[in-house]
Amino acid sequence: MSAQYVIGVDVGGTTVKMGLFTAEGDLLKKWEIPTRTENGGEAIIPDIAASVRGVMAASGIVSEDVRGIGIGVPGATRSDGYVALCPNLGWRNVYPGRLLTDILDGIPVKVSNDANVAALGEQWLGCGRGTKNLFMITLGTGVGGGLVMDGKIVNGANGLGAEIGHICVNPAERRQCTCGGYGCLEQYASATGVANTARQILAKSEAKSVLDPETVTAKAVFDAAKAGDAVAMEAAEVLFDYLGRELQNLTQTVEPELFAIGGGVSKAGDFLIDGIKRAYDRYMTYSAYRAKVVTATLGNDAGICGAARMMLD
Repeated sequence: MSAQYVIGVDVGGTTVKMGLFTAEGDLLKKWEIPTRTENGGEAIIPDIAASVRGVMAASGIVSEDVRGIGIGVPGATRSDGYVALCPNLGWRNVYPGRLLTDILDGIPVKVSNDANVAALGEQWLGCGRGTKNLFMITLGTGVGGGLVMDGKIVNGANGLGAEIGHICVNPAERRQCTCGGYGCLEQYASATGVANTARQILAKSEAKSVLDPETVTAKAVFDAAKAGDAVAMEAAEVLFDYLGRELQNLTQTVEPELFAIGGGVSKAGDFLIDGIKRAYDRYMTYSAYRAKVVTATLGNDAGICGAARMMLD
């Protein structure tokens, strides 16, 4: 009898989230453990192995029942599982999948970037069910991207595929991005970027606003914009404009069926999605084709779902 289970692992800087799935996609159990990043993150893989072993034992599952373990990590990952750098984990030049396979007596393991894995999760069990080509954009502290084409993750030659957060969208920008570049999408479309944009507008505008430059957040900007605050609406339009233009570029590059918008900023809901759609439509002059733009639905489970899905090919 073929293996009945797959396990998805989403490694974050604070916690490692894990899920036990049937091969049909039913989530049987999810749990998490702390991410121990000290000493170059040397304890992370052994901790995952110990936790997986414990859950397997408690569930009466033996190694032969497990088709494999998928792992999403916060760093560029080659298709062979090589991870050059994960700053949040302390990892440099590692093959985490090989390490985990060795500890778990040969259970197959695949590794990919966490944003790509989340995209695959949405394509499998989330907002992208029924599609084969999906681009996921995560708007949080930073901006991440994940691309699934024909049902497969696209990593690129060295794992940099779909990393749209550091595409330059404003060559005139003089503020430096955290990556060292200037004018990156992340500087305008992340939660931090939205708040910074609002501060810049507040410093120049004479319009009254409920926003306080000392405490402004992306959530405050969107809440105020929904209520008609002129400064907040202007700040939101900056995000809409840059993202709409980027969706047009991506459509003419990889032509997905659907754009899934996730991350903390996506909690702005229809206001955010409608604004992005308007800008996308404005810039999409080359073709009448429009990909759907929707809010991602799996939330924090997207990573474990996509990681598990990797093991079903």
